[in-house]
Amino acid sequence: QVQLVESGGGLVQAGGSLRLSCAASGSIFSINAMGWYRQAPGKQRELVAAITSGGVTNIADSVKGRFTISRDNAKNTVYLQMNSLKPEDTAVYYCNARIGTMIVTRNYWGQGTQVTVSS
Repeated sequence: QVQLVESGGGLVQAGGSLRLSCAASGSIFSINAMGWYRQAPGKQRELVAAITSGGVTNIADSVKGRFTISRDNAKNTVYLQMNSLKPEDTAVYYCNARIGTMIVTRNYWGQGTQVTVSS
């Protein structure tokens, strides 16, 4: 079994910062891309940022310059540093990772962590 466990969400005032973490565990053979998505009430889930195993990043225009994605391959963990947060960043943030086991390679999702930015 493979699990993605997120942490670091919470309530913060506009202009503040939060750091999200997502750790993958289980019978992992390899981890390819890892990323963060978010879903606000009444909206579709959208990509926030992604990072390949080699460190190449893709950041959504809406958060570029404010959010940074990084990963620690030794710890099977991906991070999302969120600075200069805005009320429109309020959403449930989900971790995603493409993970290979001995049987299959597929995408896995975390349970989600709430980020609320007050004005």
